[in-house]
Amino acid sequence: MGHGHAHGGGHGHSHGGGIPSGSAAARNKGRLAWALALTLTYMFAEVVGGLLTGSLALLADAAHMVTDAGGLALSLLAIHYAGKAPTPGKSFGYMRFEILAALANAVVLLGVTVYILFEAYRRFVEPTEILGWPMMLVALVGLGVNLASMRLLSGGSSESLNVKGAYFEVFSDMLGSLGVIVAALVVMWTGVRWVDPLVGAGIGLFIVPRTWRLLSEALHILLEGTPPGVDLAALKAEIEAMPGVRRAYDLHAWTLTSGFDAMSGHVVVDDPAGGPAVIRAVRGLMKERHGIEHVTVQVEDEALAAEGAHLPV
Repeated sequence: MGHGHAHGGGHGHSHGGGIPSGSAAARNKGRLAWALALTLTYMFAEVVGGLLTGSLALLADAAHMVTDAGGLALSLLAIHYAGKAPTPGKSFGYMRFEILAALANAVVLLGVTVYILFEAYRRFVEPTEILGWPMMLVALVGLGVNLASMRLLSGGSSESLNVKGAYFEVFSDMLGSLGVIVAALVVMWTGVRWVDPLVGAGIGLFIVPRTWRLLSEALHILLEGTPPGVDLAALKAEIEAMPGVRRAYDLHAWTLTSGFDAMSGHVVVDDPAGGPAVIRAVRGLMKERHGIEHVTVQVEDEALAAEGAHLPV
């Protein structure tokens, strides 16, 4: 972990020292906390509203809020843990916690969706009594809360996987609230009750593709997948084109947590005495081209490489 810090600059170490200042999520703590407080408050209102008015659309939206709040809380937890300094037992600290949080969040969301669809089916078969006006009022308040949370989170969603997850959930919540308002209007004007479970099911289905994407991104990182934008074959060619380099093998690039990638590899050279120059060149390449600063390069001559020949390429 040592040399990840040399580049990080002195300014990043106030929050625990374990994580480079570049950790995207750390910059968004305050925003997440505010959004969480807003979401939790309204979630309770919506659950009560859904039960009192008999509206599945409201309950679906509340279920969303629960996962939202869960997502936001997990993001905050993750940032807290990611900021903890590494220990000899956990040399990377808790950086992966954010990714595990995103994974848990996605799984919970998918489960909630299944429940809402089941409930919608039940209510299609046997419509229940719905109170239009209260449903409408709760939904309008919800829309306001969602818009406020979106304003808070929109800044950080481009850089941190967790803030992105939270932002998407609040965004789909906002669409959910709009759906509930529409359903309430229809129930009030026409008395047609099946619109409510229909909107509920729609809200449930709407989040599936998003959640699926979050799930696959998190799994990709947990399986040590190569970061998007890094082409290992091209990287190998670039390193092998450097002066004095014969070949490169056992190249890996992976993501520790959102915004923190690492790379390692073996480079076989003509003359090991030129090792430092090669290492500098590889470091420079990784930093300029891919923004990766956590780079470990093993410089070898052919004899050393032959001894390690059993390694997978």
